[in-house]
Amino acid sequence: MIRLRHKILLHAFQVLDQVILIGVFLGWYLLLPEGGEPRNVGELLRRNFDGQEIMGMALLALGWYLIFVSNVHYQGNRFTSLASQALELIKSNSLATFLLFVVLVTFGRHGFDNVQIILFWATSIVAGLATRVMLRLMLMRLRSSGKNNRHILFVGTNQRAVALAHSVAERPELGYRIEGFLAEDNFGSEKQLVHLRWPILGTIADMRKILEDDIIDEVMICLPLAEHFLQIYRLVGLCQERGVVVRIRPEIFDVKALSKSQIELFEGEYIVTFFRENLLGQLLVKRLIDVAAAATLLALLSLPMLLVAILIKLDSPGPILFVQERIGMNKRRFKLLKFRSMVADAEAKRASLQTLNEMDGPVFKVRDDPRTTRVGRFIRRASIDELPQLVNVLKGDMSLVGPRPPLPSEVDQYEWINRKRISIMPGITCLWQISGRNEVSFKEWMELDRQYIESWSLWLDLKILVKTIPVVLFGKGAR
Repeated sequence: MIRLRHKILLHAFQVLDQVILIGVFLGWYLLLPEGGEPRNVGELLRRNFDGQEIMGMALLALGWYLIFVSNVHYQGNRFTSLASQALELIKSNSLATFLLFVVLVTFGRHGFDNVQIILFWATSIVAGLATRVMLRLMLMRLRSSGKNNRHILFVGTNQRAVALAHSVAERPELGYRIEGFLAEDNFGSEKQLVHLRWPILGTIADMRKILEDDIIDEVMICLPLAEHFLQIYRLVGLCQERGVVVRIRPEIFDVKALSKSQIELFEGEYIVTFFRENLLGQLLVKRLIDVAAAATLLALLSLPMLLVAILIKLDSPGPILFVQERIGMNKRRFKLLKFRSMVADAEAKRASLQTLNEMDGPVFKVRDDPRTTRVGRFIRRASIDELPQLVNVLKGDMSLVGPRPPLPSEVDQYEWINRKRISIMPGITCLWQISGRNEVSFKEWMELDRQYIESWSLWLDLKILVKTIPVVLFGKGAR
């Protein structure tokens, strides 16, 4: 969700840059007409533009868009400096101003002289820089208060790695929480370097266990490529499997070899970034669909859900909602909501029913579970008990489509290959849901989730949602 919010913000900035160009152009056109009083906005709106003027405006709008898309890196990279953003902005606005001059000369100036063109260039740059400074100040205040933080792990305990960690820690506006270090092989003598501020969590060989046990969003690898290439390659592979962003701080002589990657200069150090998300645009659309659909369904189903709540309360003592801690994306915990379908002390009785478990693997499922209430049997078969999870979707804990969120105890028993299913946001429905649910073995279930993650697309989500409808109506695989 953090990356997705960044993408929304970056798209907004892309639109804002275009709005600034148009607004500044119209502002100077209205305020400083050639040899006359300021123009009236109403007259401009009522004016009938001829074909030549419309063509000129269309070419100008398209050209401005292409210039900014080509020259401005709209990326949510926390290591990007304001200076580099300013250079991109000056270059883009200069090209946009030159295009404006060409269009005016070609299609007619219409009262827009050279002075206004110069003012347009200067004002658009100032306005663009002001928006970026305001964003940085807002993020600085937010991150300095402990919000919007990302958990980062440093690999390597050499002097440059420790210096970089201190530089990052001294910049709270970057929003990083340093979890600790991994040493190259052994860290007896190196322990003195960092033990006063951050722990050494182990060696490179412990990376898999740390990714299993801790919340890690990013890994900063601070090892010489020539000496540790194979280890770095394996580390990148492990992080990729878990959906963790990998950054590399190479030695100076390694920079040329990585020149085609994204490289930034931070505090005198080179940072190379590998972004895992290649489908952020589709993820943005997925999130917008989730919010719109969840809000609409909650509004339409509010009365039926109220009726279900009343029936649950009348049927058996206990709360209406069953709230349970589940594991979400990158092992973040959240409270999953369901209509209560069992007796109030169902969790306490689970241990006594363990011998009746009909599922293999670290999952507990019992056909005709004796803990289920009369109303519970109906709402479980019709999947009505899942409806409160629409609130989880609105909150951003879940999506409409995605692997079902597991219990913490289940994740603790996962093999490494199965942990990939918690690298993306969990969902209400998934391939497992439309393939038989409880009639599917645990191994098949995990394979279905792996297929979903590796072949995800908006089209796949749509197909799963459509196929979920008959599964819910006919109760296929429900217990």
